[in-house]
Amino acid sequence: MTVQSSDVEGVDLVILPSVRDLGDGFKVRRALPVAQRRMVGPFIFFDQMGEAVFRSGEGLDVRPHPHIGLSTLTYLIEGEILHRDSLGSVQPIRPGEVNWMTAGSGIVHSERTSPEIRATGGKLFGLQTWVALPKESEEIDASFAHHKADEMPVSEDAGTRFTLIAGTSDGMTSPLKTYSDMIYADIVMLDGARYQLKAEHVERAIYVVSGAVEVVGQSGTFGEAELVVFQPGAELVLRAKGPTRLMLLGGEPLPEERHIFWNFVSSSKDRLEQAKDDWKAQRFGTVPNEPDFIPLPA
Repeated sequence: MTVQSSDVEGVDLVILPSVRDLGDGFKVRRALPVAQRRMVGPFIFFDQMGEAVFRSGEGLDVRPHPHIGLSTLTYLIEGEILHRDSLGSVQPIRPGEVNWMTAGSGIVHSERTSPEIRATGGKLFGLQTWVALPKESEEIDASFAHHKADEMPVSEDAGTRFTLIAGTSDGMTSPLKTYSDMIYADIVMLDGARYQLKAEHVERAIYVVSGAVEVVGQSGTFGEAELVVFQPGAELVLRAKGPTRLMLLGGEPLPEERHIFWNFVSSSKDRLEQAKDDWKAQRFGTVPNEPDFIPLPA
């Protein structure tokens, strides 16, 4: 994990994520949280999954695990994941689609490669983020929603394709039911294409999925797997250096500090302790047809 300041005007920090190997060559890059930057708007966790290539018989196996106090947002660029949860949801997610799971007071889910994909092998590449819920919504009932790719608002201009995944931006509103001000978007740019970063949201960052980008009028380039955090109020024009893909994230920061333990997020440390006890005592729900149980980590 590398965190550094930048000489580029309007840029606060540049974060180069740590890399974790989860086995079978499946690697995850974690950009948030870091000590120097716990959140960007309500986003408290940002992972890039893959790119991974699974051989026949291999696949992703994230066993049933619990969440509280957040929404998870899964967005794939390549491949497929089968989501199951304690509400009874069974939903494959494919590129351009969105799985939006709000844990609230508690939910359990698993994420695996389906038997059909596992039989032949395949690729997996995507992003998963956690969005912390505002204090008044931390204990709402759990819910799950799936949105097809063609439900997402899209704008195209001079080689830049902007897909709004969550929140509001550029005069568009995503169909996801969100609980605080936020922006999450997929920006695909041809070489030399531009995108104007507006000050619609207080906190904003871009994650460079592929390619590279520069700020027009300034020196310096931001490359693949870098999370670039901008200063509040900064309005910049980004220009692609070759074919480039960015994720734009941010929103209004939450007024209270958020605490994390394992997969639990809360404004209250006591609530985290309760969640630990509930998981150890198996008082969370269960995922149908998923007998695995992960012990609470130390």
